Amino acid sequence: MLPFSFFDAHCDTISCCAKHGWELAESPGHTDLRRGEAFAHYAQVFAVFHDGAQPPPDGMFAECVRQIETFWAQLARSPDRVVQCRTAAEFDQAEKTRRIAALLSVEGAELLECDPKRLDFAAHVGVKLINLTWNRANALSGSNAEERGRGLGEQGRVFVKRAQELDILMDVSHLSDPGFWDLIEITEKPVVASHSDSRALGGHPRNLTDDMFRAIRDSGGFVGLNFYLPFLGLDGSVNAVLAHLEHFLDLGGEKTVGFGGDWDGCDALPAGIRGIQDMGLIYEEMVRRGYGQELIDAIFYNNLKRVIFKG
Repeated sequence: MLPFSFFDAHCDTISCCAKHGWELAESPGHTDLRRGEAFAHYAQVFAVFHDGAQPPPDGMFAECVRQIETFWAQLARSPDRVVQCRTAAEFDQAEKTRRIAALLSVEGAELLECDPKRLDFAAHVGVKLINLTWNRANALSGSNAEERGRGLGEQGRVFVKRAQELDILMDVSHLSDPGFWDLIEITEKPVVASHSDSRALGGHPRNLTDDMFRAIRDSGGFVGLNFYLPFLGLDGSVNAVLAHLEHFLDLGGEKTVGFGGDWDGCDALPAGIRGIQDMGLIYEEMVRRGYGQELIDAIFYNNLKRVIFKG
């Protein structure tokens, strides 16, 4: 067993199960139950995702429902190994019974038809995080890739307000820069960037500027480091991950930063990282560099747990 717990903020594995017939128990991708059980405790946010530029014939919301049903079906096949956690009490129970904690997110509000009324459904099924956009601009906002100069419109502001009333956190990974700052202006809850790196080190618009990171930090939020090589930049190694981590720590991110690997949502990882089974390389390098155990535990697990469950 690995000597640490791991709570990751973003993977696309359930979408792969739905679209490619993968099994969550043991998959060909970056994460599965078998590998997750090697940690002292493993918790994972599973994203529902579909590219809005290619909607299925019955629409994006129908696809959202299908993938959530896939998520439930996968969990039902291994009830002694994994459980969906909607509340802090359920998360604590998963820890006590040594079951993997599975959480739901929605990557792109177009999966909810950008409709604030659909948020009641999302809350009912246990969605904890929602990305306002994926790479496609939508009715709520521009994205990092399309209509990059457009922020939240009135519909976007209504959507955010209703989500926060339902205790669903807003995820700014993929959002346009104006959309980010519009959200910061109106948010009453912690803000999450589930899978984003530092723009100061990897100059990609998917990454966060230092001011963005500070704003998330000041909201009491969370930033999960993305392992996708084009976002990391630098030398494409484990050291690149640590460089982004240490940059955020230098910005006062001890209670803010963690991991959101973008597992099964990207095809180029740092050298030596094949999936979650290799997170020990990150852990060992942090120990070698003299990180204290309390800080390691915060980065690997406790920061995200606190933000989502207010622990």
